[in-house]
Amino acid sequence: MPLYEHVFISRQDLSNAQAEGLIEHFSTVLTDNGGKVVENEYWGVKTLAYKINKNRKGHFAFLKTDAPADAVQEMERLMRLHDDVMRVLTIKVEEHEEGPSVQMQKKDERDGRRERRN
Repeated sequence: MPLYEHVFISRQDLSNAQAEGLIEHFSTVLTDNGGKVVENEYWGVKTLAYKINKNRKGHFAFLKTDAPADAVQEMERLMRLHDDVMRVLTIKVEEHEEGPSVQMQKKDERDGRRERRN
């Protein structure tokens, strides 16, 4: 089956438990339609570059999936209909990267530059 990566942003006024509940909800939608979630990450509340639906911040979530296209389309359809989800991005990838995503890595690990000297 094809491999996908999804990032979605939910409203800022949700609690952390509600935002993580959305991850579980959409994961079950995907598994019910024949796919499987390889990994999921909750990135927390982050400031947006511009306002979306009068919100300056949002809960970010990331899913790595192995699913048929029909399952992904159904999950995206339900995400777009859900009132708490503001944006959805899905990309098809050749393979999933091992380990945590760049957002979850420590700054020291992802920053390959040397420290500045004054």
